[in-house]
Amino acid sequence: MLYSSTRSATGPYVSSAEAIKQGLAPDGGLYMPAEIPTLTEEELFDLSKMPYPERAARILGKFLSDYSEEELLSDCREAYGEERFPGGAAPLSDIDGTTVAVELWHGPTCAFKDMALQIMPRLLSRALRKTGETKTALILVATSGDTGKAALEGYRDVPQTKIQVFYPVDGVSRVQKLQMATQTGDNVNVTAIRGNFDDAQTGVKKIFSDPAIREKLAKSGVILSSANSINWGRLAPQIAYYVSAYCDLVTTSRIEMGETVDVTVPTGNFGNIFAAYLAKKMGVPLGRLICASNRNDVLTEFLACGVYDRNRSFHTTMSPSMDILISSNLERLLFVKFGARRCKALMEQLASVGKYALTHEELSSIRADFVGYSADEDKTAEAIRFAWDAGYLADPHTAVGYAAIRADRNARGRAKKILLASTASPYKFAANVYRSLTGKDPANDLSALRELSALTSTPIPVPLQGIGERTVRFTGSVAPEEMPARVLEFAGV
Repeated sequence: MLYSSTRSATGPYVSSAEAIKQGLAPDGGLYMPAEIPTLTEEELFDLSKMPYPERAARILGKFLSDYSEEELLSDCREAYGEERFPGGAAPLSDIDGTTVAVELWHGPTCAFKDMALQIMPRLLSRALRKTGETKTALILVATSGDTGKAALEGYRDVPQTKIQVFYPVDGVSRVQKLQMATQTGDNVNVTAIRGNFDDAQTGVKKIFSDPAIREKLAKSGVILSSANSINWGRLAPQIAYYVSAYCDLVTTSRIEMGETVDVTVPTGNFGNIFAAYLAKKMGVPLGRLICASNRNDVLTEFLACGVYDRNRSFHTTMSPSMDILISSNLERLLFVKFGARRCKALMEQLASVGKYALTHEELSSIRADFVGYSADEDKTAEAIRFAWDAGYLADPHTAVGYAAIRADRNARGRAKKILLASTASPYKFAANVYRSLTGKDPANDLSALRELSALTSTPIPVPLQGIGERTVRFTGSVAPEEMPARVLEFAGV
């Protein structure tokens, strides 16, 4: 399988290992496979009989053709084994009579990013060897909360790599901040920026596209790569859990094989829901893809009227991983739907004026697969209460998804099974979950974990226990324009 940039209709084409090593294409586009492989109903039946690591290896093998079956199976067994995912990866849990959550947060950092970032460092290490790379890979990450910790944990002390994470100083929860600031490892660095996630993401992209920085790094034996979902090695593993969830719906007799299931995904950067779209393109019987946004509703507006406009107020919410106005992976959908030439033109408009508009026909093509809903803070808190009334404790991001499901039912009156991506442990956002359930403030953001546990009689996840007692290694903050200097300093240039 070969890969090309979303902004080039003629290549150049690279191997999957090269695409994972580079992260971002040289022209600023995102790598996409030359074709989308397919899954037959017979293959879905076979996958249904397998444990998660084998399912993931089989799906990855369809996209990463220069990795052997043995390599992928070994890596998936290490990434998704009992040690890192006690009780199994991506289990299903019923919320109400028709909503089934696929819980993606049972890994070491209690967020769905673990599903990709436990396997991705292994894929990158192999990519470096397969491409004959002798330089150290410096992984640059912009995070709105969860990606940062998951990437730090995944790449901690991995040979031939260093990882540097940038996050908005006031745009993550207290628990998320402590998870990153207390990260151990000799090859890690965490830097807060005085700005929002889009500032961090834009800063990282500028560093990638700056030839002077790349040259300085190369002379010091360093190349750049990414752990954000702009990297195909991060996005491909996400496809696997949608395939797996469908298989589990069948094996648990919640649906019949071939029955269509709608999927709701709380999303900010569009990567998670795009992975569901690719699973659908492969042949998994997924129906409408419901894109759930918080108060930063740029995607909801886009799916309603076909105009993507980032020139709007930015809101800090209780679902910070979705506080995003520039949804990078939407570029991949534009490429699949309309081709590289049109995709490039739209991205150039976004860069120059901050907006672009689809034609009526283009919007109709996207709306054939996607519908969007948004939930403000009140609706998010309400959804947390409704879910808990049904016996399910949801974090604010998952609650945004549940609010979208409720809105969709009111609009369409559907009662069919629907799959909801449950993206984080409620204990990562315990203070806001506690407030939503009680209408009261906890004593403080850290005691909120104990107070929420006492209120709901649910256990605090092991990775979050005692988080306030860990040694803080990374403090202070920088302006976005100082990011390049921080990168060069960390790289030893």
